[in-house]
Amino acid sequence: MSLSAGARLGPYEIVGPLGAGGMGEVYRARDTRLGREVAVKVLPQSLTDSAEVRARFEREARTISSLNHPHICTLHDVGREGDVDYLVMELVEGETLADRLERGPLPMPEVLRLGRQISDALDRAHRAGVVHRDLKPGNVMLTRSGAKLMDFGLARTANAAGGGDRATMTAFTRSPTVAQPLTAQGSILGTFQYMSPEQMEGKEADARSDLWALGCLLYESATGRKAFAGKSQASLIASIMGAEPAPLSSVAPMAPPALERLVRACLAKDPEERIQTAHDVKLQLEWIGDAGSQAGVPAPVAARRRGRERLAWGLAAAGLAATAVLLALRWTSTVSEEPFQGSILPPAEVQLSPYNSVAQISPDGRTLVYVTEGDTTPRVWLRPLASEQPRALEEGDPSFAGQGKFVNGALFWSPDGRYFGYATIGGKLRKIAVEGGQPTTICNLKWARGADWGSQDRIVFAPAPESPLFVVPAAGGEPVQVTTLDAVRHQTSHRFPSFLPDGEHFVFVALPGGPEGLDIFAGSLKTKEVKKILTADSAAVYAPPGYLLYAREGKIVAQPFDAGRLETTGEAVPIADLPPRTDLDAEPVVSASDDGKLVFLRGEVRNTHLEWIDRGGAPRGTVPLPTGPWNMFALSPDQRTAALMNGTDLWLVDLARAIPTHIAPTFSKEAQVAWFPDSRRFAFSSSKSGRAEIYIGSTNGGEPEMVATTAAQFKMPWDVSPDGKFLLFGQLGETTSWDIWSVPLEKDGKSQQYVAGPGQELQAAFSPDGKWVAYQSTESGQPEVYVQAFPVSGNKVRISVDGGDGPGWRRDGKELLYSHRDTIVSVPITYSGSEIAPGAPHPLLTVPEGTTGGDGTTDGERFLVTVGPEARRDIRIILNWTSLLKH
Repeated sequence: MSLSAGARLGPYEIVGPLGAGGMGEVYRARDTRLGREVAVKVLPQSLTDSAEVRARFEREARTISSLNHPHICTLHDVGREGDVDYLVMELVEGETLADRLERGPLPMPEVLRLGRQISDALDRAHRAGVVHRDLKPGNVMLTRSGAKLMDFGLARTANAAGGGDRATMTAFTRSPTVAQPLTAQGSILGTFQYMSPEQMEGKEADARSDLWALGCLLYESATGRKAFAGKSQASLIASIMGAEPAPLSSVAPMAPPALERLVRACLAKDPEERIQTAHDVKLQLEWIGDAGSQAGVPAPVAARRRGRERLAWGLAAAGLAATAVLLALRWTSTVSEEPFQGSILPPAEVQLSPYNSVAQISPDGRTLVYVTEGDTTPRVWLRPLASEQPRALEEGDPSFAGQGKFVNGALFWSPDGRYFGYATIGGKLRKIAVEGGQPTTICNLKWARGADWGSQDRIVFAPAPESPLFVVPAAGGEPVQVTTLDAVRHQTSHRFPSFLPDGEHFVFVALPGGPEGLDIFAGSLKTKEVKKILTADSAAVYAPPGYLLYAREGKIVAQPFDAGRLETTGEAVPIADLPPRTDLDAEPVVSASDDGKLVFLRGEVRNTHLEWIDRGGAPRGTVPLPTGPWNMFALSPDQRTAALMNGTDLWLVDLARAIPTHIAPTFSKEAQVAWFPDSRRFAFSSSKSGRAEIYIGSTNGGEPEMVATTAAQFKMPWDVSPDGKFLLFGQLGETTSWDIWSVPLEKDGKSQQYVAGPGQELQAAFSPDGKWVAYQSTESGQPEVYVQAFPVSGNKVRISVDGGDGPGWRRDGKELLYSHRDTIVSVPITYSGSEIAPGAPHPLLTVPEGTTGGDGTTDGERFLVTVGPEARRDIRIILNWTSLLKH
C-alpha cells in the first residue's frame, strides 16, 4: 500500500516516501508524541497475514530493539494499524557504503575506521544472540557520526527454536532496495556475493557467517572490487565455495600486510578455521590503525596535473546540502552549546577550487567567500549564511572574470566583515565592499602568499612566493617590510600571516620546513622581532577565544594560545580530518569566525586507472594497475616504464607486468619527472630536504643523487637532452614567475637561465636533435606553446594559435604535439638551416573525460593516460566548534 503525506500509523504522521522494495515501503514520518523524525517501514500484507509470523515478528523486534549501539540503526517500535504492520526505526541521513564504493575504494584510514565501527556493532549484536545474516555495503550507512549498520534483514536470534524460525520477522526489515520474496525453510538467504559457504549449503548461519561477510566488505572497501564475482549465479557460488580472492596486496599494493592477514582469516571457507569473534576483528583493526605507517597505512591525497606552486584559476560554489544546515546556521551559539556540522556544496556543473585557503568566513560569521572551477567563466562568490543563494562577484571588475585573474591564498576579511580583500595575478592587492561597488587597489605585489587585515586597519601580506612579510594601511599606500628572512635558518619565505586580537602581533609560517615540519612564528608591527611558537604541518590561524588552528598528523588541531605572552598553554586537540594536500606550500587548512564557526574544504581521493589510447583517441587497452590516486607523469623513451605519482610518492610501473615500485616520497603533490635517453635513469624533484631539489634516480635502485642547481626554494625538472648532457628545469624566479633554466650534468656544471619573462614558462621539452626547446608561456595572457633554439635561446617561434600547453616532440622531429583544453593538437615541423617553420595546427584527438595526466610514445602513435572520475569537494562548516574540545 502507498501512504500519502499526513496519513497516520498510530502516533506516527507520514511526511513523505523514502524508498520501496520487495520487503515493504519506507517513509519519513514524525513521532507526534516525542516530536522527532523517524523512518517507518510498512510491511506487505502478504508477508504478515500469518499469526505465527506476526508473533515471531514482535518477539524478535524486542530483541533487536535492545541493540543500543552508536553504530547500529535503532529499532524504536513495532506496531499494527488496522491490517497494516509496520516498523519504526531511527532516521539515518547519509549515503550507503555501496553508493560510496561506486566512486572507488576508500582511503586506508577510512577502511580501518569503518571496519572497527562495524565489527564493534556486530560484537554487540552477537553478544545479544543476534546474527545479522545480510551484512553488505548496501546495509551500511555512512553518516556524519560514522557507520550505521542497517537492516538486520536476515537476522535471527541465536536461541530461536523450531525450524520455522529460518525465515523470521527481521527478514522484513531489509533495505527497500532489496526486492526478492521471502524464502522458504532451508533456502539460501541473503545477497550472494557476501554469503558464507555454509549459507550456500543451506546450513545454519551463526556469528562466524557475519565475519565472512565482514571480510568481503573490508576487501571491497580497500580495493573497490568485490571479493567474489561471477557471470552467473552458478559461477558466483562456485567462486565462493572453491576460489580465493586476488591477494589484497596485488589489488591495493599499499594496504597493510596485517589487514590482508585479517581479511584472509575472515574468509576461511571452514567456519572452524575462521576468526571466531567480531571483538577479535575489532582489536586487530585497532592494532593495525595504531601501527600507522609501520603497518603500511597510506595517507593518499587527490592528485591533479598542475605545476608546483602554480596559482589556481578561480571559480565559485553554490548551496547548502540541506535546509537543516541553513536553519542551524541561523541558530547561534547562544542557543546551543553543542557543535553542529553541515556541508556547502557546489553546483553539479562546477567544482570547488582544490586550494584549502579559498573558503574564508567573515569575522562576524555571517558571510562566506569562496571559489570554484569547472565552468566557462571563473568566478568568486559571496555567500551570506542566512541566505540560500550565493552572489557572484564578477560584474564591474575584471579581477573576478576571466581565467587566471584570481589568486588563491590571498582571500581575507576586514575585522568588521564589511570588506573582503583579494589579490590578482595582474599584481594588485584589492578590497571590495560586501554590499557591492567597485574594488579599490591597496598596493602592488607579485604573487600573494597570504594576507590578513588587523584591528588597527593594517594589512600584513606576503607579496611573493619567496619574500618576507610586508604591512600596508588598509586605505592603501606604500608597503613596508615587517619581517626579515633568517639566513641562519636558511629561510626563503614568510607567508600566510594571521593577526592576533591586538592588531599589532601576528603569527606566520616560514619556509623551508625541517624534518619535524614547518616553523610557526609570532611577529610584531612595532618591534619587527619574531618568536618561534611551534612546529606544524601548515600555517596556523588564530581563532577566538584563544586558539591556534593548524594541521598536524592528518588532522586539523586546536591548541590553546595566550596571545598576550605569545605562548601555547596546552596540548593540541584534533577537531577534524585534514583536507587533501594542495600544491600551495604551507597553506592554512581552516578559517574561523569570532562567533565560533569553522569552515574548511573536504575532498575525496581521486581514484584513476592507467589506459592506452591511440592517435585517433580510441582505447587500446588498460594497464591492470590497482585503482588508486595515480597521476601519470612521464613515459620512458623505450615505453617500458611509466613514472606516476600516488599521493605525494613517486612510483615506477613496469608496464608489461603492471608492477608498481615505490621510488621515493617527494613531499609534494606536484613533483615532476624527466627521463634520460637510456630509459634507465630519471630526474625528479623532492622537498625532503626542506626545499625542492632535483635528484637523479635509477630503475636499478640505489640512493638517488642530488643535482647541484640553484638555491631557489621551488624547482622541478622538465627534460634531459638527447645526449644526456643537459637538464632543463623550472625555477620560481625572484622578480619573474616560473622560468626555465639549464644545467650541465657534468661535475660542477653551473646552472644558466634559459628563458625568463613576465609570464610563466613551463613544460620545456628538447627536440630529438637537441637543437630546439619547446615550452609553454603565459606571456600573451594565456598559455601558448613556443620554440626556441638551444643552448642559446633565440629564433623564437610561436607554435599554438589559441592556447596550448604540455608540448612534446615526435622522435623524428617532424611533428610537435601539445594540449589545448581537452584536445591533443598536431603541428607539422620543417627546418631550413637555422630556422624552424611550423605548419598549421590541427586537432588530433580528444582526451578521455576525467584524464588527470598522460604522456605519448616517441612515435606519436599512442598515449598513456590516467583517467578517473572527478573527486567531489565540499565546504565543511562547524558551529560552536570549541565544544568539540569537550568531547
